[in-house]
Amino acid sequence: MKQDRQSTGSPELDLLLGGGLERRAITQLYGEPAGGKSTLCIMAAVACLREGNSVIYIDTEGFSVERFSQVAGEEADALARHLYLSEPLDFDQQGVMIAESEEILKAKRGGRDVGLLVMDSATALYRTELETGKEALRRLSRHLVKVLGLGKKYDIPVLITNQVYIDVEQERSRGLGGTALEHISKTIVRVEKLDGRRKAILEKHRSLPDGAWFEFEITEKGIRGVSTR
Repeated sequence: MKQDRQSTGSPELDLLLGGGLERRAITQLYGEPAGGKSTLCIMAAVACLREGNSVIYIDTEGFSVERFSQVAGEEADALARHLYLSEPLDFDQQGVMIAESEEILKAKRGGRDVGLLVMDSATALYRTELETGKEALRRLSRHLVKVLGLGKKYDIPVLITNQVYIDVEQERSRGLGGTALEHISKTIVRVEKLDGRRKAILEKHRSLPDGAWFEFEITEKGIRGVSTR
């Protein structure tokens, strides 16, 4: 029997999320570059693979095999056999690869169920289409509705990362995709860079108050929590 939540591989992040990644829902990590979002995605993927599941991983910014090997350690080669990786180069390819993910979910390849779908970053290619205005946002919304539909249909969590822009009026960084991406994400965590550390802050959750946080350092094996509230 499946547990209600899937571990992220980080006890601190699991606690922040109320036990891990919620199934049948999108969890969004957003923040500026080099904040640790991709490391958190790889940790979640490795944790899921170690439980005997497969992982679908769509990476629009270039998957780091070296980072995966560091986090997975001696198990890297064995775990990688059940990591279904795709790296779209444009928005059209991103849509195709999302659609093709369902074939993997149906097939139960290698005798394993898929336990997690990751999109890192969901908005990198959207950013290259901004000159098309509302059409780019509509296409992004369709992509995310599709991945959410896969999460619900196959009872798995969806983990996405998001890039940021500067909101001049509020003088702070905000996630790309506006309210559309905010609404479709049931849980949102903002990742900030501090002096030598990172901070993960809960901004939205179905059943927990926002504002909880923990600080962490990026290590060879992933992250290490250093303080929490």
